[in-house]
Amino acid sequence: MLKRNQITVDNLDIVKEIHRNNTREKEIQQVLKKENRLSWEENRIAYIEGRIYVPNNKRLKEKILWENHNVVDIGHPGLQRMIELLKLNY
Repeated sequence: MLKRNQITVDNLDIVKEIHRNNTREKEIQQVLKKENRLSWEENRIAYIEGRIYVPNNKRLKEKILWENHNVVDIGHPGLQRMIELLKLNY
């Protein structure tokens, strides 16, 4: 799980794109208003339970899937494992 200021080289392009998108659905806006240590916003990137919030943007979600599909050091993890790996950061 990513902690504050822990952005890896692998997801830097995605984070930049999320930063540019900057869309916040009503539910996420409500979560960010709550005072807790699990959700925060930093540099226009929302973190929910320590993970990067991905706006409801089909192109952005497809890019995340594409970039994480055949990771060199893991290979093709299969559907369930890929979902688990993505949930670590997003």
